Amino acid sequence: MTITSNRLPVFEKVSLFGALRRRAVLDWVMRYNFVFIFLLAVVVATFLSDDFLTFGNIANLFQQGAIVGIVAIGMTFVILTANIDLSVGSVCAFGGIVVSVMLQQQIGGWLAVPATLLVGLFIGTFMGAITVFGKVPSFIVTLAGLVSLRGATFLASDGAPIGNLPAGFTRIGSAMIDILPSQGVVFPVLGLVFIVITLVAWLVLRYTVFGEYVLATGGNLEAARLSGVPVRAVTIAVFAICGGLAAFAGMLMTSRLHVGQPTAAQGLELDAIAAVVLGGTSLFGGRGSVVGTAVAVMLLQVLRNIFNLLGLGSFYQMAITGVIIILAILLNRLIDHYAGRT
Repeated sequence: MTITSNRLPVFEKVSLFGALRRRAVLDWVMRYNFVFIFLLAVVVATFLSDDFLTFGNIANLFQQGAIVGIVAIGMTFVILTANIDLSVGSVCAFGGIVVSVMLQQQIGGWLAVPATLLVGLFIGTFMGAITVFGKVPSFIVTLAGLVSLRGATFLASDGAPIGNLPAGFTRIGSAMIDILPSQGVVFPVLGLVFIVITLVAWLVLRYTVFGEYVLATGGNLEAARLSGVPVRAVTIAVFAICGGLAAFAGMLMTSRLHVGQPTAAQGLELDAIAAVVLGGTSLFGGRGSVVGTAVAVMLLQVLRNIFNLLGLGSFYQMAITGVIIILAILLNRLIDHYAGRT
């Protein structure tokens, strides 16, 4: 009588285990590729400048990246639903002008700041509603918002900066928190706000039903709808979040500049989209994280630091940022294809 066994020979087990292990490592590397790019950029920047890894320079990077980072967090919510918001730069500038006008009219910050935040939420809600109920692609809706809101910003300010803002308001943008008072180590308030918003957004996406709805809506809209997910309400909500954060960032930018500048935040939408895509969020929705976006924001700041050290002008930096977006999209498509999602 012949006895058969389903157990694999030892050498085949080792080979299979090695293949699975290599696949797991490759999956991890591809999923967190932006982390490796970030570490590589840090190494290059450290090589170019001995002062790069000092606490003061790191704090400065957070100070410079906070505005873009806050806007990019809102953009992440929108892109996770397979939409896009091209109006964030104009909303940011409009929010800065709105709060400046209100403060100049002797309206206290306790009212001007929440009112401006509500304006941003309303703008986002309005564009989300048009996208959902008008069945107009978000690209078109927010492109129109980009143009019209920039025009409204110039109209509200008569095309000129608005200055003479209260000292208490302008102090926020450059304020520092003593981390180690005895050693004079400080950290910018703007950087801390960026970190807190990132943490809150991560908790919302990771541990709330709303976060699950956002990912489900972007992953498969029709399947989510049939499963009882209120896809219309979720889509409008993410646009409202994006608009609110853009207006909030505009107020912080105005505080830092000490004036309401109608030309501010031009091209901000490009930086925000670059950070979101570079951070691993798919433009086709359903996959990504705000932590990846935050790391990508800092990566872009490190790259700009390197560009400055190399003496590259702003025009070169803009061109390279566009190339980064294209390469990030191609890399995400490659990852999707490798993972069998396309």
